[in-house]
Amino acid sequence: MADLKDDLVGKTWLHSHEEDTPTEMVFRPSTYRFPPSRGGRIGFQLRHDGTALALGPGPTDKPEQQPADWTIGPNKLELRIPGKNELRSYTIASADANRIAVRKS
Repeated sequence: MADLKDDLVGKTWLHSHEEDTPTEMVFRPSTYRFPPSRGGRIGFQLRHDGTALALGPGPTDKPEQQPADWTIGPNKLELRIPGKNELRSYTIASADANRIAVRKS
């Protein structure tokens, strides 16, 4: 899991909904060449100190950032967003430095 953590931390990850399957949701680094997306993309930035930013479209579709924190365990990534009293819990199906696939609930 240490190698997985090294691949994920220090990057901004955005939802690549074009690559989703019926069972998985895909995230790519923000440096990926995404096609235009109506309504914006959700995502997150994981920092080495355990803090994070939760990203997504705001009420007027402008990008919005919320302070958060994160934990990673065996095949699980959790992003806690205190300002919204929200927990995003992702079960990781596969991940490397260029792509994260998480199971849809």
